[in-house]
Amino acid sequence: MTQTVWAHLPNAKHIDWVLASLKANPKKWAAVWYAIWDAAYGAALDAIDDAGRYETFDAANNAAYNTASDTARDAARSAAYDAILALIAYDDCAYMIESEIGELKIIAAFGDPRAILLLPACIVYNETRN
Repeated sequence: MTQTVWAHLPNAKHIDWVLASLKANPKKWAAVWYAIWDAAYGAALDAIDDAGRYETFDAANNAAYNTASDTARDAARSAAYDAILALIAYDDCAYMIESEIGELKIIAAFGDPRAILLLPACIVYNETRN
């Protein structure tokens, strides 16, 4: 298996899940993103810059772009982009993907940028897990 640029990060397996899920469910990602997208990604971009992880994010974002290839590409990629952004910026947020949707919505409602950015991934996770 090829080592990714983000393999050293604590949330690497979750970034890999986002990319695999995006490939398998691009329309689901697009629908979720359109329904709940928020501007909180700016805070996460600042955190990535502060942590010196922008190049890592850029590589993961390019992987997400190349993974989504149907008509919903832009929206699906944006949802994955938000999740990857949070997973790179905040080392302590991966558990949110596997949270209950309602619980994460409450956290997001209080303005937590991690929860806001990961809400689409949480919804896709909960709707596609077996």
